[in-house]
Amino acid sequence: MNTLIDVTLNPIVGILRRSGLLANDLDYHIVRASMVIMFFFFGYQKWWAYEADRLVPFISNGPLIWWLYPVFGHQGASWFLGVAEWTWGALLFAGFWDKRLGVLGAIGSSATFIATVSIIPFMPDGWDASAGGFPAMTGNVPFLMKDVVLLAVSLYLLKQDVARVTSPVVAKALS
Repeated sequence: MNTLIDVTLNPIVGILRRSGLLANDLDYHIVRASMVIMFFFFGYQKWWAYEADRLVPFISNGPLIWWLYPVFGHQGASWFLGVAEWTWGALLFAGFWDKRLGVLGAIGSSATFIATVSIIPFMPDGWDASAGGFPAMTGNVPFLMKDVVLLAVSLYLLKQDVARVTSPVVAKALS
């Protein structure tokens, strides 16, 4: 017996199948392209003083990145992050053609988002006390929450690229 959901979805699924949107790794390529674009724009911001100033609460409270200021200074820490983001983005871009480079980009991307997600519990005033505290986000925490998804995307790309590099059979099945 068809339910209303089946009657509604079956034609839509059929159209999507015939369009080719569900085949040929389109989702994988869109995810990769979106990460390349994201790293380009976020990396670009790091070259300007306004972004170096904006990074202070993140770097200062980051348990994995606090060392950037003592090693590189205020603007140097921002430049370091910009170079890292452009490097990961370039490697992810190269991963369209060489999955080994994609693996390196996905590892760097994963490390980036592990570092930024680790800031969330340490961000001062990150939870709105007037709304009962956790889970009512405030301040910089909502901005950092996107990095949870970006970490998942990075791990997805890492898994896909490792599978394609290590097994020609898997690579063929995934294409």
